[in-house]
This record gives sequence, structure tokens and C-alpha cells, in this order.
Amino acid sequence: MSTRYPFTAVVGMDDLRLALLLNAVSPAVGGVLVRGEKGTAKSTAVRALAALLPDVPVVPGCRFSCDPAAPDPQCPDGPHGAGPTEHRDARMVELPVGASEDRLVGALDIERALSEGVKAFEPGLLADAHRGILYVDEVNLLHDHLIDLLLDAAAMGSSYVEREGVSVRHAARFLLVGTMNPEEGELRPQLLDRFGLTVEVAASREPDQRVEVVRRRLAYDADPAGFAARWADEEEALRQRIATARALLPDVVLGDAALRQISATCAAFEVDGMRADIVMARTATALAAWAGRAEVAEEDVRQAALLALPHRRRRNPFDAPGLDEDKLDRTLEEYGPQEDPQDSQDDEPDPEPEGPDDGPDGGGPDGGGGLPPQDGPDDAPQPSGADAGPEQPSVPDQRSDSAPEQQPAQPGNPGNDAAEGGTAPEKAAVGAAEPFKTKRFDVPGLGEGADGRRSRARTAHGRTTGSRRPHGALGKLHLAATVQAAAPHQKVRGRSGRGLVVRRDDLREAVREGREGNLVLFVVDASGSMAARKRMTAVKGAVLSLLMDAYQRRDKVGMITFRGADAALALPPTSSVEAGAARLEQLPTGGRTPLAAGLLKAHEVLRVERLRDASRRPLVVVVTDGRATGGVEPRPRASKAAQLLASEGVASVVVDCETGPVRLGLAGELARDLQGTAVTLDELRADSVSALVRNVTDTTHRRAA
Repeated sequence: MSTRYPFTAVVGMDDLRLALLLNAVSPAVGGVLVRGEKGTAKSTAVRALAALLPDVPVVPGCRFSCDPAAPDPQCPDGPHGAGPTEHRDARMVELPVGASEDRLVGALDIERALSEGVKAFEPGLLADAHRGILYVDEVNLLHDHLIDLLLDAAAMGSSYVEREGVSVRHAARFLLVGTMNPEEGELRPQLLDRFGLTVEVAASREPDQRVEVVRRRLAYDADPAGFAARWADEEEALRQRIATARALLPDVVLGDAALRQISATCAAFEVDGMRADIVMARTATALAAWAGRAEVAEEDVRQAALLALPHRRRRNPFDAPGLDEDKLDRTLEEYGPQEDPQDSQDDEPDPEPEGPDDGPDGGGPDGGGGLPPQDGPDDAPQPSGADAGPEQPSVPDQRSDSAPEQQPAQPGNPGNDAAEGGTAPEKAAVGAAEPFKTKRFDVPGLGEGADGRRSRARTAHGRTTGSRRPHGALGKLHLAATVQAAAPHQKVRGRSGRGLVVRRDDLREAVREGREGNLVLFVVDASGSMAARKRMTAVKGAVLSLLMDAYQRRDKVGMITFRGADAALALPPTSSVEAGAARLEQLPTGGRTPLAAGLLKAHEVLRVERLRDASRRPLVVVVTDGRATGGVEPRPRASKAAQLLASEGVASVVVDCETGPVRLGLAGELARDLQGTAVTLDELRADSVSALVRNVTDTTHRRAA
């Protein structure tokens, strides 16, 4: 077994180390979500934590790690009577991103259950992680249904496996740690809320600290065992401190004053539900125990808020996680312990005013809740890094428009070329209008892509529509179809009694229909004809709304912009809608309208993505007024490019941005070439008065005709 990098040798990352240690002291805190850029020692710190946890006493031979002092009465390997006890190291179990549901929760042998009537159960990773650590690297890339199962087990402390009336339950209490890079996509707010604490990590910008990181890592790579030996004393001291804090934890008092501050803070920051209050209370109690105090203090409540609240304040995927620390301090002060009026009357006024250094406590309270000394002066936890989240899109510009709306183009002068010339100056980016709920656009047909919420697809979850022979391991059993397949052969198989003789060939699995996530590729016109401030603000608001819709429907998104002489891939296909919002906010406008280049670029991007993930079907959203003024024969070239996409069965929507009293209807012509749907900005709204009766699925009728 390879030697793990010592936890105490991790440089910096005070918030991350403190959050992990608090969960080691009190697993009831609810785990840690670590958000940060790649290469910031997230995984290294998590793996190093396992070596600090106390040994686990287990019942010998129990696959579910039952505690001999309190064995699980429903353990599948039970019942456990009095007997010997074994001790083993606390496990750290890693859940791969591509794991199946059976690998996570375990699997029943359905064939033996039906034919022999026995519960033959193979434990999954949840059973392996019981009383240890379950680590999910890149948790934001895990399938949603696996995350739901994982967090349900973490919340209830047990896992249930149910298949066609045969069920198994076992204990599953573990310290849940997830890491993620926000650039690769966000977790849903409902899932974020299930993690107790969150921390933001980023590489230090201090050269000396970076030098120390490299020096220690090179020393570890050269001699892992020797490097670990040099940190053995620090590791043992930290291990003992965790054990001491665990022992003190039940005796820590959470007073009414601290509890009032916790509830007032959660109310002030408008977090949803009551989970935040409970997590803050548990975290503050663990902080007090970690500091060796018998009562929760105000500094514990403040630190608990910085760790437990930032990820719970997000209302949409474009909100940056974080807390206003000034507001936090004001709230804690307002709802802190109040001075007794009688005491203040008894106090005599000071004969002389206090000097600037004469604080009431002579320098402030000693919190004592920090980490062990490391790297010299850095012996206290730094302020939470939660404010270092992804950049939040700018607020829509509420000032009056200084640039007049562009005059409608005449048939002989499409696009106001004089204002669109290739040498025209680039106009600065404007803010987006307030996002809104959009209509849902589906990809026609029945797909087989990743689980999502947009288009119809065959998925592992959803309503049962039929049955089939299993390909490989049996998935969801279709009981009626299995019995129907086995029934005609019972006499030949010598059936006697009431039991049904079932063989492997009789098994049928359910075919289910649900919804999939798609690749939504935005092709955005950023040319001079779109450059009027009021129009571009509305257009960006529409694209932002569609991005939010894609996030909610579990889509991947990409963005192509075209202006001047060419088109550019502004955002390669990704699961991070935040990145798409950031690119959109920075989008400048100006120049001619190379519509054909934008469509051809979309064709190339989809060709490459089809090689990477053939099962994820695309939906192209073209945001334009339909003008084409760039290149030779711009209009015919754009029409041919659109027909090329249509010939490959690419579903498309054209968002018509044309405004003014005179309209050319060019966006509608583009939609016909794409064999897609054209909608105006007004029709895009889900609550629009002019209801949208057309949908992408209508294209199936036109193609059939």
C-alpha cells in the first residue's frame, strides 16, 4: 500500500483543512463540498484525512462493519451476538464518476431470489464506506440519480435496496466529501444544500508559499516513507486532538444566545428551509470542541456561518457563492448577548476617554479554534474563501439608452452596411436584461443520452414502456415479463410445488422512458445590426434565460458568436452554464454579419462532439435578426449552410431579434432552411400572452410531408 501524503504537510488551505477536521470531530455536520480550480490539492487533503481517524471496532466477518457495542439489528449478515471484536483502520472509499447504481448501493441476485427465495446480496460502496469516508471526486459530473441515492443515504444513515418486492436495508453512516471544479458544471441548489459545509480553494498567489508547496511535493515523491516519517509527530498530535475533541463534543453547551445568533443569521441571509440552522448549530458546537471550550462562543457562530451558508444562498446558477461579512458581523452584533440595563446603571463612567488601543478585553477574545501551527505565523484559520467564487454576471444596465435604436433596414439596404463595415469600431459589451422562464424546446424522436429533463429518451429511470432481454448484467427486472417467459416451460423443467423454476434466459429487464439532457449550442449574432444597446440588452437577457433553462434541464451548453469577417467558438461544449454566462456578459458587438460562417462553425463543432459523445443529441439555438452581409453571396451561402445542418437531422430554434415597425422576416426564412422553429423574443417567454403553439417537434410533420 502506498504511503499517503501527510495531512499536516499540506501548505495553506486553512478553510479546507478546518472543514475536514470538523467533520472528523462531528460527522453529524454533514460532510464537505470542496469547490476550486484544478491542481489545488483537494484530493490530496481528503485522502490524507483518513489516516487521522481513530481505528474502527467491527464484528468479525461482517461485511457491513457493524459496531460490536451496538450492532445493526437489521444487518443482512446478522444477527450478531456477543463475541470477539476486531479493529481496523477507518476506510476511505472512492466513488468513481462512471459508477453504476448497483455498484453504489449493492445488488440483489434476482435469479436466486426468484428461484430459491433467498436474499443473495452483494454489498456496494455505501456498505464499504460505513463508519468511514466516502469520497466523490468531480461530484458535479456524477449522474443525478446517483447523487440523489448518495445524499439520501448520508441523510438517513442507511441504504435501502428494493427490487420487485425483495428488499435489503443496512446501515450507511459516513463522512461525505465531494470535490468539484465549477468550470465543469454546477450542482443543483437542492443538492448543494445537502452538503453540510462548503469551502472554496484556490492556488496561492504568494511566491514563497508556492515554493514551499513544490519543495514538499518533490520531497514526498523522492521518498514517500521518509517524508511521512518526518511529519509523524505532527500527525500523531493532530490525531490525538481529534480524539480529544470527539470526547468533549457531547459536553459542549449551545446556549440560547448562540442559538439566537444562528437563527438570526440564517434569516438575515434568507436561506431556504431549516437545514442551514441545524448545520450551523452542529458546526459551531464542533468548533467549540475543537478549540477545547465547553460552550459555543460568538466566534464559533461566525466561522460556522462562513462554512455553512455560502452555497445555500444561491438562487440561480449564475449567483456567485459567498457571504457579505460586514452584514454577518452586524447581524451577530445585533443579536449578540445584550448588556443588562441594571449593570450599566451601576457602572461609573470612566474619568478619562479610552485611548485607541484600550479595548474592553485588551486585544479581543482568543478564539482558539484554528488549526495547528503551520508555516510559522499562519497559525489561525484564514477567513473563508467562499467569496472567491465564480464571477457573477453584471447587473443589467438600468440607465437610459444613449444609443438610439437602429433604423429598420430597407430591402435594398439590408443590415445598414454603412454602420456594419468591417472597419467599424467595436462597441463595448452591455449588460443583460433580467432573465425569465422560457418555453421548453425538445429534440424530436427518442434518444438514449444521459439522464436529464429536456427530450424523450430511453433511460434507467422513468415510466416502464416494455421489456427486453438484458444486455450484460440485469438492470431493472420486469417481473411480469419474466414470469410470462418462464411459465410455458414449467412442466419440462419438472416443477413441483408452488415455486416457479426460473432460468437465466427467462429474465427480462424493464425498458423505461424518461428524459435526457441535450447539447444546446447557441449561435449568437454579435454584428453591427444587433449593436443597439436596447436590443443587445434584450438579446443577452434571452440567451441568459435559455442558459438557465439548459442548466435546469441538465444540458451541456456551447456558444458560437459571429461578427465582422468570421465566427468563433466562444465557449466549447461544457456542463458549466456559469462559463456561458460569463462569456455572454463580455460579448462585444460590431461589424458585418457572417451568418454562413456561424452556421458552418456550428456544423463543425457538432461533428467533433458527435465523435466524443454520439448519444447526446444536439439542439442548435440561433439568435439573430436573420441578416447576412459578410462574404460573397452572403444570403445564398447562409441558406446552404442552414440546409446542411437540416440534412443531418439537427434540431434547431431561431430566436428572431428583429425589431421595429418594418420587418423583413429573414429569421423566418432561416428557420425554414433549418427546418426548425422561429420564435420572437416575446414568444420565448413561458408566460407570454401570445402563447407559443409551435415547437421543434412540429418539424417531424413537415419532414414527413
